[in-house]
This record gives sequence, structure tokens and C-alpha cells, in this order.
Amino acid sequence: MADKKKITILVPCYNEEAVLKEFYGRVSSVISDIKSGDFSIFFVNDGSSDRTLEIMKDLNKKDKRVHYLDLSRNYGKEIAVIAGIDYIDADAMILIDADLQDPPELIEKMIEYWQQGYDDIAAKRKSRAGETFFKKWSSHMYYRILQSVTRISIQTDVGDFRLLSRQCIEALKSMREFERYNKGLCSWIGFNKKEILYDRDARFAGETKWNYFKLFNLAIDGITSFTIVPLRLATIMGLFTALAAVIYMCVIVIKTILGIGHTVPGYPSLISAILFIGGVQLFCMGIMGEYIGRIFTESKGRPLYFAKEMDGKKIIDYTMIKNS
Repeated sequence: MADKKKITILVPCYNEEAVLKEFYGRVSSVISDIKSGDFSIFFVNDGSSDRTLEIMKDLNKKDKRVHYLDLSRNYGKEIAVIAGIDYIDADAMILIDADLQDPPELIEKMIEYWQQGYDDIAAKRKSRAGETFFKKWSSHMYYRILQSVTRISIQTDVGDFRLLSRQCIEALKSMREFERYNKGLCSWIGFNKKEILYDRDARFAGETKWNYFKLFNLAIDGITSFTIVPLRLATIMGLFTALAAVIYMCVIVIKTILGIGHTVPGYPSLISAILFIGGVQLFCMGIMGEYIGRIFTESKGRPLYFAKEMDGKKIIDYTMIKNS
């Protein structure tokens, strides 16, 4: 085993008791047939309130390849991923969800491309079973919008299911920003990339943890983390509104001088102008508030997370996550 590369399968979990054993069974079957790697499965419990942690502990006792990290509370998937990255020690990492929408059988193909020299092998979805038309359409449009407003090449229709080389792992570990968007970060770091097309399955069991509100927040994080275009849009809208107001004022002055129409502006036009300008101002303030809020969050310098235990051992030294 000494000449085999260490490969860790990183699995962030939140209330996945309904699917975790089935996921372990499929992944275990896949990696048992791959002889080119020394595998381990690393679960991150993101503050689950069901039996997810108990199942992780049972699997850890039964299989020496299984490890787990228990976070102190629910921090969200993006933070759970960087928590796992901080604690793993591997030559390559495969990030995958536990819901079995992403087939573990693709792992062998990812490893083949990694051995050919690729650093980031991502699974790209051809189809998405079990999802509504609106979710598919909104996801498709979001990726196109994000690509159009950023200066980096954002991978479209690509989820979290991917293999990352040690270089990519260290690159992601070095970025300690609080408002994280892992798909964008993987695109931002660069390195040699490869995409594998596949058909995404519906969830094996349980319910998705991503409602439209959470997806909207994630989309906002993605846009504000990788572009300042919304701020420039606010500037342009402000200039356009000011120019329109000046033109309208000139029209009123000219009409008054020439005695055309009423000398006193009408109530409807006045209210419409006030509401329009006020709406633009609030919209622009909201955009600036999003960025200022992120500055405030980052300026506090807090650790991204705290972990309670790893493989049954309590964690009391947080020097690593503060200084990494």
C-alpha cells in the first residue's frame, strides 16, 4: 500500500440518516474494485439533528477507512466542505454529496483522468432527474448570468461532485473567506480541468436541504464574491436617473416659459417621479449593503467553524483553523 496514492472521499452531511448507509454501501463497493488508490471516506456532520452522527460513528467502528468530523453546529454546506478539507491528508480528494444524485461509479473515471495529469475533474450534468422545470431553468440561467458578469471562466451546469488534486486542495485551504461559493472558488484557482458528462439521478431517499430561499442566497453569494458588476450597475442606474431628472426639469422649464400646459406640475407625474427615484435609490443602497455586509463579516476575523470531535476524540486545539 506504500506506493499507492491516498485518495479521500469527502462527504458533507446534514440530516442524511435515510440515505447514509446506502451511500456507504455503494461507495464502498466502488472503491473496493479500484486497486490504484488507498481510499478513505471522510464524513463531515454539519450539525445534524437526526441519527446521521450515530450512523457515522457505527461506520467508523466497522470500517477503518471511514472517518468523521462533527461540527459544533450547522454552518452550511460550503463551510462544511472547507472544514473537511482542513482535516484530511490525501494526494487527491473527491467531493460528493450523500444523497446519491451523483453516481459514485464515476469515481474510477475521475481517477483515470487525474492520473493523466488533470487537477480538477468535475462531473457535468447532462440531465437532472427529480427536479422541477423552474429549478432546472433558473439554474441554467444563473450560471449564464454569473459567467457573463465575471472575468473568470465559471464552469456551467457543474455541481460539487469533483476530484481535486493536492495542489487544488492546498489552494482552496489557503482561502479563508467566510462567504464561500465553492463552485466559483474551484473555477477561480485554475489548474488543469476536465469535465465528465453524466445524467444526474433523483435523491435516493429523504428530502433536499436546498429550498429556493437558500438557493437564492447562494446565488447572491456567488455573484457578490466574484464580481463588482452590481455596484457598477448601481452607478449606471444612478447616472441614468439623474440624467432623466435633468431632462424632465428642462422640459418643465421650457413649457413654463412658452406657456404650454399647466404651470404647476400634476400630482400623478410628481408622485411617479418620486416613487421611481426612491425605488432606484433603495435598490442601489441594497446592492451596496450586500457588499458592506460582507466586509463587516470578513473584518471580524472569526474562525470559519468549530469542530467538536473527530473519530471519537474531542477537539480542543483550534490553532490550526485560525492560522490556516
